[in-house]
Amino acid sequence: MSAVAASAAVLPRTKFAGEASRRRLRSVPAQAGPAVPPKLGNPLQLGKSMRARLLAAVRALVTSPALAGASDGARLASVVLTAKSNVANDYQASIWAAELGRWLGVSQSTVAHTVLPELRAAGFLGSNVATNSFGHATGLECWVIPMYRAQKAGDRRHPLALSRSELAVLLSLCEVLFGPGWAPKDKAPVPAGLLAGRRGRGAATDRLGLLLMVLTTGSAGWLQLCPGSVDTGRGRPAATVGRLLGCTAAAGAKVLKRLQEHGVAEVVRKETGSGLNAQSRVRLVPVVEAHGVAVREARRVAKALISDLAGTASGDLESGETGEALVTTGIEGAEQDGMAGSANLAVTAQHHASHASGVTPGGSLALSGGFSGEGRGAEGRRPERACVREDQAADGQAAVGKSAAPVAEDGPLRGEKPQESPVNQRAGRCAAGAVAGGRLKAVGGGKAQQQRRIGLPADLGLRVALGPVAGLWERLSGWQQDQVEAAVKAEVKRLAGMLERPERAPQLLADRFTDRLEETGGEALVDRPFPWLIRRGLAQRQACSDPRCDDGIRLDTGGECENCNNVLHIRRAQRAKIAAEVDRELPGLGGRERRQVLEERLREHTQREAEQAGARHDQVVAEVEMRRAAAARRRAAEEAAALQRRAAACVECGLPGAAGLCPECTYRRCTDALVQEAVDLAVAVRADLDDPAQIAALSERCEADTRALLDDVCRRQTATDQGLLAFTAREVAERIRDERRASAHSRLLRSEEAEAEAEAVYDTVLRRRPRGHQAAEEAAEEARRRTAHYLLERKLGLLRAQRARMQAGRAPKRVG
Repeated sequence: MSAVAASAAVLPRTKFAGEASRRRLRSVPAQAGPAVPPKLGNPLQLGKSMRARLLAAVRALVTSPALAGASDGARLASVVLTAKSNVANDYQASIWAAELGRWLGVSQSTVAHTVLPELRAAGFLGSNVATNSFGHATGLECWVIPMYRAQKAGDRRHPLALSRSELAVLLSLCEVLFGPGWAPKDKAPVPAGLLAGRRGRGAATDRLGLLLMVLTTGSAGWLQLCPGSVDTGRGRPAATVGRLLGCTAAAGAKVLKRLQEHGVAEVVRKETGSGLNAQSRVRLVPVVEAHGVAVREARRVAKALISDLAGTASGDLESGETGEALVTTGIEGAEQDGMAGSANLAVTAQHHASHASGVTPGGSLALSGGFSGEGRGAEGRRPERACVREDQAADGQAAVGKSAAPVAEDGPLRGEKPQESPVNQRAGRCAAGAVAGGRLKAVGGGKAQQQRRIGLPADLGLRVALGPVAGLWERLSGWQQDQVEAAVKAEVKRLAGMLERPERAPQLLADRFTDRLEETGGEALVDRPFPWLIRRGLAQRQACSDPRCDDGIRLDTGGECENCNNVLHIRRAQRAKIAAEVDRELPGLGGRERRQVLEERLREHTQREAEQAGARHDQVVAEVEMRRAAAARRRAAEEAAALQRRAAACVECGLPGAAGLCPECTYRRCTDALVQEAVDLAVAVRADLDDPAQIAALSERCEADTRALLDDVCRRQTATDQGLLAFTAREVAERIRDERRASAHSRLLRSEEAEAEAEAVYDTVLRRRPRGHQAAEEAAEEARRRTAHYLLERKLGLLRAQRARMQAGRAPKRVG
């Protein structure tokens, strides 16, 4: 305990009745030993509060609107630079571009050309070249602007206002997951992270995805999956990863697959009672190993195996292998099933009800009647079970009476073959195993189903659409109701897309159900509701090629389909035409012979039309294949041209595979262009643009000075690493260009033209508003800046034109 804390503890203020406030001494327990500074444990063993804090900070960085559209490398770089921030050094992080590339899994060129420019353009990062006392560059001093502002604001509730310990935990977590690893002098080496070997395309995405998944995972190692509806083709795990990264479910599936290949994630599919794999969950292997979940899982499996062996032994004893009868209860079976974690309730369910252990001493175990539980007495009756005293008639005689249980009439206990229900009718089985509240229940087939709903769905549109078939809906099982509801939703959506008033789609589907029921004769004649609703009630029957046609009625207008009338008219006209040809060619035929000839010719005509339609279809298919082949050839040619461009050597240094220009030569060209711009800015405001000799002399001298300044600065900054010479030269040339532009603009602000324009605007504003001196000053200043900008652009244009004339040898000679 510190001295300040001790003094505060031993000098509390007390006050007694009738006395003044005074101090009294209070004993303080002695410290048990020297204070041990807290050590950072396994960063994968995060507490709930620490995990929530770090997750909020990472999400605030990667989901910032300023980084919308930025690459995953830029988003991950913001997290890494935040974690490496030095609290004592004003939240700055010192790092090389190559070292940052090792953290992100990308090259130094990608960091310099993509990651850092994206962060700077978004206003997310500030950086300076750090130098030592000799002027040598020692790296980049970077600070994440949102985190810097949050720390300076002092609001600890801000997600980015992380404390020193929280930043240390975040950095340690990044090191464990994807740190590059290093071996410092006189210190223990820091091992590489789990994804340190993952480099190249998509490496930053995998690193960011693993970090977010770990922060969303509890101590048991299971990833918290996203709620709501997801793409069933991809699955909920892929949709969860996609939502964490802000991408599609397809991209999330690719990231999850790559993480599985690296052994840091597992997709576990829970086995259902039917033996099929249904629910999928994602387990983070590093988190599981860090919390020791694997050991607990092994113990649980061993315990379940022992329970299963004990149950098997009990079953063997019950089968009569020993001379004692053992009684098994349903509670024991439930406990075994819970330990084994099986969802198949039908496997562990007891075949018969539990019987009381009323065995008569000395009784025989031989079974004569084949009934379970025999040997409980000497009356010769069946044992007490669900159908109690079923062998007694109502009059008390020994005649066998009917049991009240429906299974007694026709069931396996009678030795009779049970009746088989249709495959698609599950209503009876669902009703037999239903539970209250629509919860899952076990049915006779080992499948988990949902209790059926008596009423229609809560959605108003679906209630309107299913209103005419409400009776059939009540006869469906829970699974069938879900299928019908999904099909009705899809059909309502499809109808809404082709109507001018989409809100009429539910009523239109209700009218279709009404018409189909009238054709059938009512709900009472529908013996199989589910197939009738899917195949007949919901099906649209097009009488022509128009997709809006349904039994000759237009869905959008409700009137007769004009296309159907046209088809009918064409067919009638064709029939009349063929009949006229038959009458003209065979005038003496009787009525029967004429009908036979007419039908034969109509059949031939229909066959010719079918052949023509098939020929047209084959022609269209051939044209489509030709277009696809042409597109494939075009893509192949473009890929070959792109490959040839990438394999081309540098036009300046001859470096092979540089796509025509290597990065160093590209930097050099950019530097030359920036130097030329800086020279033009200096010459445009100092030289007489009508004197070619003065322009040439001033340009030569200014370019030499600029080159000397550039070489001096680059030599001091890149003394330790010559590989950054070209990149540093471009940055220095860009700063020189900007300073020259600012100087030229400032010089033109004091020119006569700018002053004249400012005074004119000032007088104009005062004439309109006599008391608006402040507004006049602001307008004059804006006019001065606008005039200076215009003068600078005009001078640069005149200078370029003069240089073009000088290069062409057509420069005018100065007179005088």
